[in-house]
Amino acid sequence: MKTMKTRLRRRQIFMRETSPRKTQMGPKNSVNDFDKLLGFTIPTTKTVRDGYERRQTQPAAALPWLNPTQLERPAFLLNFPFSYSTECPNNPWMQDLPPDRRQPDFKRATIQFLELYRTICAEALVYLLPTPRGAKLQDLMYTANLGIVLEHLPGRNTVVVSNFMSEPRRGEAEIGIAFFRAMGYDVHVPQTKFEGEAELKHLYDNLYIGGYGIRSERETYDWMERTFDMRIIKVRETEPYLYHLDCTVFPITNENTLVCTELFESNEVQEIEKVTNVIDVSVDDCFSGICNSVRLPKMVLNSSHIHDLKAGTEDYQHEVQKNRKLEDIAANLALEISYFNLSEYHKSGALLSCMVMHLNRHPYKIALTA
Repeated sequence: MKTMKTRLRRRQIFMRETSPRKTQMGPKNSVNDFDKLLGFTIPTTKTVRDGYERRQTQPAAALPWLNPTQLERPAFLLNFPFSYSTECPNNPWMQDLPPDRRQPDFKRATIQFLELYRTICAEALVYLLPTPRGAKLQDLMYTANLGIVLEHLPGRNTVVVSNFMSEPRRGEAEIGIAFFRAMGYDVHVPQTKFEGEAELKHLYDNLYIGGYGIRSERETYDWMERTFDMRIIKVRETEPYLYHLDCTVFPITNENTLVCTELFESNEVQEIEKVTNVIDVSVDDCFSGICNSVRLPKMVLNSSHIHDLKAGTEDYQHEVQKNRKLEDIAANLALEISYFNLSEYHKSGALLSCMVMHLNRHPYKIALTA
């Protein structure tokens, strides 16, 4: 009997301590932890009715951002390879491969994409560009060509969507326009040819390097300078296999830029040297994809299929040379390298930087010391 009374007493104490009190509803200091994480709270007011305190939520405070460009975290745009195809060979790399060697292994392509996606998601907000059902857009997943977000403008809400030179890619512009308008961006499309941030590399402030001559036109950059308060150092591209600027120029930090000086005129290189520290890279390294990289806050992402290559071959030696060069450069800048095998996308002439569009430049705002 004594044991039964003891148990009953403990239960009464437990019920009293866990029951809501008339002077307070909910746990003490109950502020949404997610709001704390984001750095803002939703104000509340108190009313008392029948002895109970009730909290009434006021209209929500204005959000500190309207789009991913305004976030103080890295943000990128990718596209899952739902419509990936190599049916139309629209660059020299594809034209060199016979159709049977060009056919993607879609299971392997999926695994390779997800490895890259997982790494970027660990460091950044990642949007996936929707693929319309039945879309015949073989290169839609190469979002670096879709356009460029102009972060230097005060509102950080402007995007220029591409006007593609490549015939199989022209339908991508419609997808990009719809996506960015749905996100609330101010969307612009040039009258002249332009193929996105793969052709227009942001250095800092309102300063860019723009490539023209193969897929983009110089007149596009003249228009952008007049319209968006930009300064663009214009360089002519002449190597058919390195047909976008991300093949020969890579801003690795705000102060340092990889440039294949051999492929540009001396006056163009001098203009670049006035505004950034040029780290010269060879044509061979560019053919191996040293500039087709993406910067995360403390890491550089690069494509390497070295484990698919036979040791001792010329291709293997070129890949080793490129990797060692990039690792040396990164080490001097207190950065790490992470490699991804993207061999299924090499079949369409693409490397890692082609698959990633910046929605902001926050990775470059991290201070690094060697």
